[in-house]
Amino acid sequence: MKLVLTAVSSNTQISGITRHAANVARCLLLHTGIEEIHLIVAPWEQQMLRSAIACEHPRLHVHSVFVDRASSARNLWFYTELPLVVDQLGADLVHLSYPAPLNRRRLRCPAVVSVHDLYPYDVPQNWGYPKVVFNRMILRQCLGAADALACVSGATLARVRERFSGPIAAKAELIYNSVEPAKMRSCRGPLPASLHAPFLLCVAQHRRNKNLALALRAFCRLLGRKIVPEDMLLVIVGMAGPETPALQRAVEEAGIRNNVLFLGGISDAELQWCYRNCEVLIAPSLIEGFGLPLAEGLLAGCRIVCSEIPAHRELAGDACRYFQLGPGEEAAFASQIAAAMADRRPQPTALPQLAPVTIAGEYLALYEKLAQRREQRATTLQPVPGILAQR
Repeated sequence: MKLVLTAVSSNTQISGITRHAANVARCLLLHTGIEEIHLIVAPWEQQMLRSAIACEHPRLHVHSVFVDRASSARNLWFYTELPLVVDQLGADLVHLSYPAPLNRRRLRCPAVVSVHDLYPYDVPQNWGYPKVVFNRMILRQCLGAADALACVSGATLARVRERFSGPIAAKAELIYNSVEPAKMRSCRGPLPASLHAPFLLCVAQHRRNKNLALALRAFCRLLGRKIVPEDMLLVIVGMAGPETPALQRAVEEAGIRNNVLFLGGISDAELQWCYRNCEVLIAPSLIEGFGLPLAEGLLAGCRIVCSEIPAHRELAGDACRYFQLGPGEEAAFASQIAAAMADRRPQPTALPQLAPVTIAGEYLALYEKLAQRREQRATTLQPVPGILAQR
């Protein structure tokens, strides 16, 4: 089977979406049922994704396509140019790493789309109006046009079935993100050489659902009450976003500029260093589709404090300390962080349900099911009488 895997996005730094595409490619290379993988990327993503995949393989081909970073240009590329790319490569199936406009009429093979979340409906603040309206339209159009929806968690699958009924819900199934223990390690971390203080770690883009404002308030509480050393750091790793200006203002107003470090664009090896050396990994999200940093933290043996939400509980079970969102959340969050710091650092948690070989098998089963369905439809089609048929 020849597969086209799309990873064309505006991201210039590794994000959950680009990491997902890299992980899908890497895990599918474990399965001989995949003859070729054609990974389609934007020019600014090529080196980033090669580094994330971290292997060269004769069955993996990375293609850079010319496209503007503007969302309108990328959406137009998916709708008009992707079918041409699929035809040119002779692909048997196309897999979109995130929802994008899908031209079902011009696409000659089955299409799978990875569904990470329903943020356009659940967290409209991530885009603001009227932009979120267009994101909802694109999401619905893609989910309707795709042949199958691979939801990255049970929480996301439940939201898809809750939000969309009928054919869209019927096409959705659960295939977790592929996550494995890190193989790349760095002896040096991304923190400035002058900083040797203990630190809390939060890996999150600056978006509303990540709830970073609560992380800052809880951190201020810990500092103000001298529950943590006065030189304790809060290291936030993630791309800038809509919440960045408000977060920077909050840091200045609280007078904790020397205690908060925003990092972006670090390597996977540096991120693993952060997991291995942080005092506590914190994840105060309001809502998540999967929670990749949580999975990576569990595999690295982090102490973890996170919000009590379905995706976190599904992934971590009893391996984390949880706090309830809502009234008293700041005090509850700070209290659990203090308690976690007193815990012995746990052993890495095994997550066999996320193992690459497991996920590869699940994807291949889905791909083969779609291919068989297409063959069955083709054999049942009756020839339509026409000029050539009459000769």
